[in-house]
Amino acid sequence: MVSVPLNVTEAAVAAQPNLGGAQFSSHTWVEPIIVVSIMIASLTVNRRRGYRIMESNRGRSPTQSLLPHAQSQDGSPDNSVDDDSYLSNDSDVFTSSKYPPKKRNCCGMVVHTPNSSRFADNFHSRILAKFPFLIEMFYWVLNLLFYTLTKAIAQVAFSGYDGLWQLAQDHGVLILDIEHKSWLRFLFPIQESDFQAWFLNNHLSAITFLNRIYSLVHIPGTVAFLSWYYYAAPSHSSFATVRRTMTLGNFAAFSIFTFFPCMPPRLLPEDYGFHDTVRQANAESVWVGGNYVNQLAAMPSLHFTYAFVIGSTFLCHSGIFRRALGRNEPRKSVFTQIFFLVLGICYPLLVLTVIVATANHYWLDAVAAMCTTSLSFLCNKVWFFLLPAEDVLCWILRVDKPTPTTGQRLERQTESYHLVKDEEDA
Repeated sequence: MVSVPLNVTEAAVAAQPNLGGAQFSSHTWVEPIIVVSIMIASLTVNRRRGYRIMESNRGRSPTQSLLPHAQSQDGSPDNSVDDDSYLSNDSDVFTSSKYPPKKRNCCGMVVHTPNSSRFADNFHSRILAKFPFLIEMFYWVLNLLFYTLTKAIAQVAFSGYDGLWQLAQDHGVLILDIEHKSWLRFLFPIQESDFQAWFLNNHLSAITFLNRIYSLVHIPGTVAFLSWYYYAAPSHSSFATVRRTMTLGNFAAFSIFTFFPCMPPRLLPEDYGFHDTVRQANAESVWVGGNYVNQLAAMPSLHFTYAFVIGSTFLCHSGIFRRALGRNEPRKSVFTQIFFLVLGICYPLLVLTVIVATANHYWLDAVAAMCTTSLSFLCNKVWFFLLPAEDVLCWILRVDKPTPTTGQRLERQTESYHLVKDEEDA
């Protein structure tokens, strides 16, 4: 056994600064519980009220009262036709008068797709009708699946792990050169290593706080935001715009991860002066240390992509920057407007501080995230081209896509207000 001189050991310890408190070791199981709890709470809060999943005592599903095809054209209930007869012939998919095919615009062409509303009484359709937020959870599972592919595709495209690692390191160094050695250096007056050093020198409480919220501001925080906005948005159209923007921002980032792998500052050689403050003592979060996580995906920052969308949504939701409000949307109080204004500004700044101080991203990563997010907002309706595929999938699964409950809270409040007003006038 070779003994190490004491002075060498002390020098090594002295070279490693105090990185602040690590994430709690319980993160590995607490954070998934937090995410699942948020999802269950969202399913409950955003459920369709007054709707029963099981069949009624008369043997007829209460869904019939919610569906436009539950009545005949003259407005009377149509009880004379057996619904199963409409499933007896495949030609009925595009010829049925009771369930006419849907018309979807796809790449400038009108596409006729199957109308799956005939499956509204199926048990799994009724579950979705009761808990429509399940559809949003399905969309985000697809996002996660595509994200996991970026790591494997990049390794294949760049000659395996070793070649990918060297290329990613070169890209990370290139970003530092662009920020601090090119003509653009006036835009980045503070170097990332100096920014981190400020926290590591006599501000350990702050870096401990940033270490512990690094993962919480990403997956759990984003899931909580989507759950809240599904409930609070004035209409599902408003919510869907935000969701499509975030999803398109995801896919823009996924494409860059695949073809421009970039090493985060924490993985660069020690000569660059960065320290990995988040991953200490095997207490890292499952969201930053799982096998599915792509460690060479610094550019652009998904953390800031989500934060920028969330902050912009808060600013819009405040109503300060909108002259016209949505249907049934009341004007918020001054206190509420200021609250969302401050939240919309501070939340992205907090996330930016977290990702740079912990050496997980460069300043330019956040700039790139702002650009891809802005473009995603302008082009978010591009996702409409997938509607025909969604219609076909619903037909294959024999399920009817539910009507969202977003905005119904405001409609109930408006109805209650008018009812009280009418009683007062009477």
